[in-house]
Amino acid sequence: MRRLVVPHTYVLLFLIVIVVAIGTYVVPAGVFDRFKDEATGRTLVDPQSFHYVEPTPVGFWDVFASVPKGMIEAAEVIFFIFVVGGAFTIIQATGAIDAGISKIVLMLKGREKLLIPVTMFVFSLGGLSFGMSEETIVFIPMGVALATAAGFDPLVGTAIISTGAAVGFAGGILNPFTVGVAQSISELPLFSGIWLRIVGFAVLFIVACYYVMRYASKVKENPKESIVYDLFKEEEISGQRLNEESKLTTIHKLVLLVLLLFFAYMIYGVMAKGYYIMELATIFLAMGIICGLIGGLNPNAVARAFVEGSQSIAFGALVVGVARAILVVMTEGQIIDTVIYFLANWVSRLPGALSAAGMFWVHTIINFFIPSGSGQAMATMPIMAPIADLIGVTRQTAVLAYQYGDGFTNQIIPTSGVLMATLGMAKIPYERWFKFIWPLMVFWHVIGTIVVIVAHIVGYGPF
Repeated sequence: MRRLVVPHTYVLLFLIVIVVAIGTYVVPAGVFDRFKDEATGRTLVDPQSFHYVEPTPVGFWDVFASVPKGMIEAAEVIFFIFVVGGAFTIIQATGAIDAGISKIVLMLKGREKLLIPVTMFVFSLGGLSFGMSEETIVFIPMGVALATAAGFDPLVGTAIISTGAAVGFAGGILNPFTVGVAQSISELPLFSGIWLRIVGFAVLFIVACYYVMRYASKVKENPKESIVYDLFKEEEISGQRLNEESKLTTIHKLVLLVLLLFFAYMIYGVMAKGYYIMELATIFLAMGIICGLIGGLNPNAVARAFVEGSQSIAFGALVVGVARAILVVMTEGQIIDTVIYFLANWVSRLPGALSAAGMFWVHTIINFFIPSGSGQAMATMPIMAPIADLIGVTRQTAVLAYQYGDGFTNQIIPTSGVLMATLGMAKIPYERWFKFIWPLMVFWHVIGTIVVIVAHIVGYGPF
């Protein structure tokens, strides 16, 4: 029997582009009217305004044009990945990162698995408090280096950063970009109903930690159990490189101190000054060059390391643009609003607690098309909040359903620019990540369904 061959990431994404393009001929084109909320400055949907429009199906050449258009729309993220990849390679060339990580891992000898829950919890705090998402990308190379040095694999290194932040983001205890926006649109007190979000977060976090630790243990015992074993050298998975540990010199310590200061400034900028992709790329570029020079590299060596790092990350950087092509096709075909309209009508016909669970699953589907948390809230909550009133679901439950529906699948959908950028930084093909993460997604969705149904049963309210 021939072994099933999983398509290359680019092939898989382009097939989705083609399917969506065909959908523009089948799904009626339709739009909601949008208006600017003077109080908040947000562009919201008028829930009563859906109407069909003249079809604009995506043609043969438009399918191919969607890829360069997607790359132009995602240019900021694509070049951010190139800059981060190049800057990190400069820092790595100083030897400081390998020496520092080796020191940490050797100190934890026999207790390496502690790295997983501790790191995941730290990043989950970022996710649940200030909506940490794009910011995790810059930490991925160090997460991978830390995990592989500890005897795990790059998937574990990616998960402790990305999945850690994702469970906090989805748990949404104080997430201003999802819960904050959705509650304000639904006319609920800001961050009200926090008790159930805390309970939900705790359950989701425990399940995620257990899942990653269980996989990490299998890889630690036998590196060949790694889903990405054939893509990396065995010593990059089994931690054998620690046998060649370099001494942590004074120069190394100085580089690591400067690195820490830059990261502290980066976090301050995100939380206090609203820094985003452009500012983070600027900080990372400066950090790479300064750390390289302090670490003893001459300007030519710094430039060579930057180019080498950017080259090595090209696959992951460009895949962000290919993934964005899916959204380009749906937008040009004017079918996103039609999908939202039909899904919302379907929810309104469900009985009892199933209607609350239906809201969660509808948002899960919509997240494939609108992976932006605040973007989805502004597109759907003006529709879902009135529907919740009509079918006897509290608005707080509707927000919870949106919050989980938006948050969970960010870890698996190929239309998520953050996920594709993350995998690019880790040099992990999407299909391998999918194989790793899909069981956890099943567990999260079962938990989410149960929590939303419980919320409906107890009449989850504003307080």
